[in-house]
Amino acid sequence: MPENKVGVVSLPMVASQGARWGVLLMLAALVSVFWSQGIAASGLPDFTELVEENSSAVVNISTTTEPTSRGGGFHGLPFDERQLEQLPPFLQDFFRGPQSPFGGSPRSQQPSRSMGSGFIVSSDGYVLTNNHVVEGADEVVVRLNDRREFTANIVGTDPSTDMAVLKIEDGEDLPVASVGRSRDLKVGEWVFAIGSPFGFDYTVTAGIVSALGRSLPSENYVPFIQTDVAINPGNSGGPLFNLEGEVVGINSQIYTRSGGFMGVSFAIPIDDAMNVFRQIRDKGMVARGWLGVLIQEVNRDLAESFGLRRPRGALIAEVMPGSPAEKGGLKSGDIVLEFEGEGVELSSDLPPMVGRTPVGESARLTVLRGGEEIELDVEIGKLPDGSTASSQPPTSSEADTADTRLGLSVEALTPEIAGSMGVDGGVLVSGVERGPAFDAGIRARDIITEINREQVRSVGDFREVVRGLLDDKAVSVRIVRQGRAIYLVMKP
Repeated sequence: MPENKVGVVSLPMVASQGARWGVLLMLAALVSVFWSQGIAASGLPDFTELVEENSSAVVNISTTTEPTSRGGGFHGLPFDERQLEQLPPFLQDFFRGPQSPFGGSPRSQQPSRSMGSGFIVSSDGYVLTNNHVVEGADEVVVRLNDRREFTANIVGTDPSTDMAVLKIEDGEDLPVASVGRSRDLKVGEWVFAIGSPFGFDYTVTAGIVSALGRSLPSENYVPFIQTDVAINPGNSGGPLFNLEGEVVGINSQIYTRSGGFMGVSFAIPIDDAMNVFRQIRDKGMVARGWLGVLIQEVNRDLAESFGLRRPRGALIAEVMPGSPAEKGGLKSGDIVLEFEGEGVELSSDLPPMVGRTPVGESARLTVLRGGEEIELDVEIGKLPDGSTASSQPPTSSEADTADTRLGLSVEALTPEIAGSMGVDGGVLVSGVERGPAFDAGIRARDIITEINREQVRSVGDFREVVRGLLDDKAVSVRIVRQGRAIYLVMKP
């Protein structure tokens, strides 16, 4: 019988076809990869036109300070005292000493010079920059990218936001930067800066928005924009642009351990900057909103004790007597969740919101009180000048009662102690042993005014409240320590 070869395929043929299919699949994969990379590359921003269109409104700012009014610095070089202090001590001594090739000691007869950046916001010559760029300067010179130079006057400054407003003398028909809205920024958005790092004029650097609303320890009223745009000494005061060519921030600070750029830069949001600018231009000063409260962060334990599902808001630890907050009905123990409809996630969110609110206007606050959300209308006051006086810790007196469950002893407040601490009730902690109170951070000489959101005005109140506490349940404790009220969390 003849062999039926229908459907018979040899193994070498299978292997050959398989190899061809493998090659085709590999080529398809490579084409896909290169195609996707090409699409991604084509989506990257091109800054060339943006830089050409916006460089004319960016200015280089150089200042001169006579030695009689301000000493120190790299004399004759575009660096100031702040940059000098970033160097190791032995180099600081070298540049300040008589052997320095740059002018000798801080009391040298040569004037000190520094350099920064800025940008023009009106055709008649108003310029925005940082306060630390022009602070103490006797002469300010503004140079445009077409090499024209102008003398500028310092119209006003606001150290609280590190802002300065300059006015170019005889300014007319000057190029103006387009101002955007920083509140529209999103994390991950492309931004770029133009400035004069280390004196290199009109240097362009780019990056993305790393975070929004950053609070820095030294700044209470600026919700900084954090970026990874390369910012160095000399960039200070320069503009941060979005891809629409609009200024969205003023480059102000860097985080560094070496004195140079480390990928963490901070800019003042342009919304806040323009508010300061308009007040300085129109009134010659900045009036900042004020509530009159001491606030603290809401951590996980405090959130649990106040009945919040997650940590958020600003916990009011103390309401100052006669303040707008007191007149508006705010109380210690309230947690501010919203200000004018804007959510308060961190306690640091609240001061900038209040600060930018015009004095005399009413603001609506949503607060958590007693486990329920309520709304209050508070008329914002003007932030007073100066700081409150500090109080001395109270003197001890004989202990009145001890609580072994909590591990602390308390005593009645005398009128003298209550008056010195600014409280009208509470108990004085006379001793603390190892236990829930110690673990919570309560210490001798603290004054307890509230436990588990119940007022403690006397030793009797203290005993009654403690008696009703449940085991292993977090409770809030309001204490006054050296005149400052804070909330702690205790688990009996």
